Amino acid sequence: MKLKYLLPALLITAVFGCKHKDKPATPAVYKGLYSFGPEVKSFKDCETGSEFWATDSSATLELQYSQLNFAKPYEPVYVEVEGDKVKASKADGLDAQYDSILVVKKLVKITKVIPPDMCN
Repeated sequence: MKLKYLLPALLITAVFGCKHKDKPATPAVYKGLYSFGPEVKSFKDCETGSEFWATDSSATLELQYSQLNFAKPYEPVYVEVEGDKVKASKADGLDAQYDSILVVKKLVKITKVIPPDMCN
């Protein structure tokens, strides 16, 4: 008799439990300073002051930066991006000096004008 009630309860739990996992995680929005050059792709978070190696999975951040036509590399720009932070591998690569990597999934805003009330 108990099995008669247990089996439907387990089935319902399994069905509703699986649906929750199907929702994709929404990337967070980060606001800060981005610098780009031959050996640097860095992002400084305005809110925390933390610095991250930045990877551009959106394929637009580096392109938009280069279209700003700076006379020299590494000039900081203000950006707002959607992305995810991941732990750095601590290998010998260029990102080895950073604790975390910011994986940019979407460029929201990029400007040469750094807001005076942010990122001081």
